[in-house]
This record gives sequence, structure tokens and C-alpha cells, in this order.
Amino acid sequence: MPNLVDFILHSDKHLDAFVSAYGVWVYGLLFLIVFAETGFVVTPFLPGDSLLFAAGALAARGSMSASVCFGLLAFAAFAGNAVNYAVGRFVGPKVFAASDHRTFWHNLLNREYLARGHAFFEQYGGKAVVLGRFVPIVRTFVPFVAGAAQMTPSSFGFYNLIGALGWVGICLGAGLVFGNVPVVKNNFSLVTIGIVVVSLLPAVVEFLRHRGRAQAEDAGR
Repeated sequence: MPNLVDFILHSDKHLDAFVSAYGVWVYGLLFLIVFAETGFVVTPFLPGDSLLFAAGALAARGSMSASVCFGLLAFAAFAGNAVNYAVGRFVGPKVFAASDHRTFWHNLLNREYLARGHAFFEQYGGKAVVLGRFVPIVRTFVPFVAGAAQMTPSSFGFYNLIGALGWVGICLGAGLVFGNVPVVKNNFSLVTIGIVVVSLLPAVVEFLRHRGRAQAEDAGR
């Protein structure tokens, strides 16, 4: 775990060293990390935003190709989410299958929740799929839950594409523009922490808005 934390906080230096040692194989490494972070619910701890930012910074220095990074990593993000969605769609109905109203499992895993999830993703799913891309950990679970809730495949695919292009484009572009600014380059670990904090803001704002609406509704009853 300490090695992982060090890799996340200093991903620019580690990527630079990897490029020096292995050259174009760095693209394969980045593809695997982005695909795994978005494709498997057991790997939400892998770096995403900071890694894309670091890749953009290296591309700005000429160590990597910005266009190859964008195309390859956008595909990795899209494919990862698609796999995660497919797994959720296959496994979800089997997991949420409790039907005995007297058991603990009915309260935790039952088809009523699955039906509510389906209704949610049909109405708000596009927003959740796109915005969820920009929130660490959340982006790993949204596609699985969308699949389990049986969100329409065509609808998920459309918003998955928008989210993948937007997420990779913004994070990679930020690294291209700001990654080699001296104050950023010399304080990359602090910038990485800042990226994570900023990424969490949409979720915090949405939570506070939802809580405020709930309190207002309770007060009006």
C-alpha cells in the first residue's frame, strides 16, 4: 500500500522513469490501469485523474504522444465501463434476488431496490454515468450499479462514450497545459491531492443539495 500511495502522489516521476526504461510500453501500462480502475469493482483504489494529468504533463514534454494517449485511454475508459456494466447486468439480478420478507437479506438485497435503481437510471442515469466519471471510487461502481439496475444498453453506451471522452480529455488536457508549470511540477504530490479533492466536490455538492431538499420536504409536511 505505501508503494501505491507513493506511485499516486509522484506518478509523474514514476511514469517518466517507466518511459526511460521501457519506452512505448508505457502506453500498455496506462491502458491497463485505466481499464482496471473503471472495469473492475475490486480496483477502485487505482489512480485515475492524477495518472491522466501526469500523462498529459509528459506528453507536453514530448516524452509521449498526446493524441495516442487520448485515443488509447479514452478507449480504455469506455471499454472498462462497458465490461463493468455487463458484469453488473449479468450478476445484479442474481445478487438482488431475495424474496423472503422475513429475512435480513430481503432488507439488504431485494428486487424492489433493483426496480428503483432501474427507474433512477432510466430517468437520471445519463447524468450519473457522465458525472460519476469525475469522482474517484464512484466511477468504479456506477457502471456496475447501472448494469445491475438494467439501464438500457444503448442509453448507457451513449453516456459512457461522452463520459470517457470528457474525463480523459479534461484530465489529459489539464496536464498538457499545467503539468509543466514550475509551481505544479515542483509540488506534484500536493496537486494530486488537490485533484482528488476537486473531483469529490460534485458528489459533496449533490449530497448537500439532496439533503437540503429532503429537509425542506420534511419541514413542509
